[in-house]
Amino acid sequence: MWEIYDTLIDGIDEDKIVDELICGRHYAYVRSGDWVGISGVRYGDTRPSIFSKNLIGAPLKEVATCIKSWNFLEASIGLAAINANYNNLDTARNNGVSFSDMKRVEDRIFDPFIMYQNMVKGKNVAVYGHFTKLESLIEPVCNLSIIEWEPEDDDFPVTASEYILPECDYVFLSNSSVIDKSLPRFIETSKNAKQITIVGPGTPLAPCLFDFGIGDLSGFVVKDNEKASRIAARSENVRIYTAGQKVSFKKP
Repeated sequence: MWEIYDTLIDGIDEDKIVDELICGRHYAYVRSGDWVGISGVRYGDTRPSIFSKNLIGAPLKEVATCIKSWNFLEASIGLAAINANYNNLDTARNNGVSFSDMKRVEDRIFDPFIMYQNMVKGKNVAVYGHFTKLESLIEPVCNLSIIEWEPEDDDFPVTASEYILPECDYVFLSNSSVIDKSLPRFIETSKNAKQITIVGPGTPLAPCLFDFGIGDLSGFVVKDNEKASRIAARSENVRIYTAGQKVSFKKP
């Protein structure tokens, strides 16, 4: 079950160290030189942390191992460290991720639920997690099932995924599935789907994920490191997307 995580960690530059680390209420932020990665913060601080030492100055690869922690706050930091390696502008572009050189690009261009509106028409679609305007964008055109750890209204509980995902044509998984370790099982139960997409600003733009059955990495690249740092620290209360650009990295 750890194969995905070990593969992500193995691909991290061993010479990079952590120069800045922030874990705010909504986002974790890790910077190594000019490389920046962010992750949404998943609450769950019940299990002991892996590390108690100061992580500033620690190898980026070591901090990335926090992703294997069952303390979800610590795992959020691990995902941000992973993303500092894969989602920085240089590495992402070298791996084939397309994005503009402009500081700010309209979100709608690469919003997955806009991009897939035509493809999902009449199909069985499952989404793990809640996303802005999700119901208005794709629910009217498909048979939509929303799966949540803490279901509300018409949501399905996570245990229902064992029954729902095998019947789905398209599956969209929140990047929080990487943090809470539900990703491997979601992939396994979605093997009949035409496409599995990981969605959210904390999605690792790591080509190795294509080898595990992911078809689209709908993620985010930070273009303004200082602004992203302020947003994570809540000294600037705006959407994280104002610090960069949504991207879509599809399996070749």
